[in-house]
Amino acid sequence: MATNADDTTTTSERRAWLTAPEWRSVLYFTLHGLGFLGSTLLMTWGLFFLFFLAIGGFSFDGFIHQLNNFTARYVTADPARTGAFLNIFAIAHMILSAVVITFRRDRILPDRLQERARDHG
Repeated sequence: MATNADDTTTTSERRAWLTAPEWRSVLYFTLHGLGFLGSTLLMTWGLFFLFFLAIGGFSFDGFIHQLNNFTARYVTADPARTGAFLNIFAIAHMILSAVVITFRRDRILPDRLQERARDHG
């Protein structure tokens, strides 16, 4: 049976990973990463919007008519066809996301980390 006396690590050793500067760095990097992913997602959705706007003749009326046409066909489709559409949509979304991330690759790391990498590299 293990007791607290058997534990040889001290409290300061166990809490060494909880230092404030490290937590700040982790939170900063996490927030930057989530911001990058969120903005990439919004840009990808914007590309889908631009696609529907383009096939609608770059007019609001044409855009709404295209969305209405798309919605009517999607609602009346059988489950196999909607599943196929969802697969096509997922693949198109991944391709567009990869393209957007490729164009934004310099923004993946925060500026602070990029400066450090330049200084040490």
